[in-house]
Amino acid sequence: MNVSAVPSRSTYAISAWTDTDQVYRRLNALLKLPPRPIRRDAMQDVLNYFDNRCRRSKELAARAAEIIPGGVQHNLAFNYPFPLVAEKCDGPYMWDVDGNRYIDFLQAGGPTLLGSNDRTVRHRVLELLDSCGAVTGLSHEYEIKLAELIRSHMPNIEMFRMLGSGTEGVMAAIRLARAYTSKKWIIKVGGAYHGWSDQMVYGMRLPGTGRREAVGIPKASTAYTQEVFPNDLGALRRKLWLNRLRGGTAAVVVEPLGPESGTRPVTEDYNRQVRALCDQFGALLVFDEVVTGFRVGLGGAQGYFGVRPDLTVFGKCLTGGYLMAGGVGGARDVMMLLAGGIGATSRRAFVGGTLSANPLSCVAGFYAIEEMARTNAPVLAGKAGDRLCRGLNAIIERRGLPYVAYNQGSIVHLQTSAVLLMSMRNPLKLMKEAMARKHMMEEIGAAYLAHGILTLAGSRLYTSMADTDEVIDDALARFDQVLGLV
Repeated sequence: MNVSAVPSRSTYAISAWTDTDQVYRRLNALLKLPPRPIRRDAMQDVLNYFDNRCRRSKELAARAAEIIPGGVQHNLAFNYPFPLVAEKCDGPYMWDVDGNRYIDFLQAGGPTLLGSNDRTVRHRVLELLDSCGAVTGLSHEYEIKLAELIRSHMPNIEMFRMLGSGTEGVMAAIRLARAYTSKKWIIKVGGAYHGWSDQMVYGMRLPGTGRREAVGIPKASTAYTQEVFPNDLGALRRKLWLNRLRGGTAAVVVEPLGPESGTRPVTEDYNRQVRALCDQFGALLVFDEVVTGFRVGLGGAQGYFGVRPDLTVFGKCLTGGYLMAGGVGGARDVMMLLAGGIGATSRRAFVGGTLSANPLSCVAGFYAIEEMARTNAPVLAGKAGDRLCRGLNAIIERRGLPYVAYNQGSIVHLQTSAVLLMSMRNPLKLMKEAMARKHMMEEIGAAYLAHGILTLAGSRLYTSMADTDEVIDDALARFDQVLGLV
């Protein structure tokens, strides 16, 4: 088995790997209990906050609902009872259009490891806009410098191709894997999100759901996509063995922390064992590091675990929050299948994008990663995550609540309703309780907002380098107020 040397973990955000068995015991216990929502009288006060303090956001949300399907352009923007509209971001804080300030643990879904709107990166972007503009249609020196910088931190990335999003990166990785191996089957872990391309809208969010979300997608598009349950290496081995009899598996695609950025955490040795299975059955291993790349450490999750993926997908992490963030990198012999141009006759996997590797994105990415390295941002953000998680667990224990908090460095999970742990292994419970548990999570997320805390769906929190001890302690006092309303 070809595995990268395990580096010193002191350079990574994760100070110690989560006791996965203990986390699942606590989560399963939470799922067996009746939901513990915010009290009804307290919830009315929360809703009053939005009516009285967020009037401009409410007005804009109503306008958006008339012209934008669902009222938002992407799921991160939805908050109960209506989407808030941002006006200003700076470091650990975000202000809405009504002037309310929030401690920002959304951090644009994870990419702003330096904190929002970092001044150093912004200065470099403004310089580029003054001199060159955002896009030229030609090559730019910074696309080379960015690729070289990524390779210097992630030696498994021998070559890199910039694209426009994580979804595009996954599409390219799958196409490359099929072209390189001449095989067709793709296996993913159920519950993981790998973008919205036709072949990956399969087994999303909840393991075992298969084509449940595949509305508008022909069955042929997902005909060669399969899923296995998280941490189920036996099921993965069986699918790889069966696929060998019918043409072979091109790739196994994983989020290295576990589905949904570790919402269903993997065991510490999981990725190493998946690597071994891929080697045994001739499949490529694809790491989706859309969130974990640079956030876990400059070497990514692959550096932390010391496991070599054949291909790595990047997304929002790549440019520190600036637009057109995505790409794929990996072994030279695989990546060279992307080579070509007008008139090229060699066998290649076609991947395009007019705005891919535009100067603005490449400059932002280069200086964001440089600044992360200069400041040791992943480790600082990880320490903030550790402090936040310890404080949340202390509050949960003191208040006698069944909730579960754990973290993987700067990715902090706070499960209150356990809806994200449901699956098709218990379809009756899923059908009976999913909506109520989901709404409870939305209400708790709204209560966090009313107390000045912005989260991802009320269940995930991203810390950044800007989260000082004072910021975290302020946040914990606010969380304590909210959890006192249960």
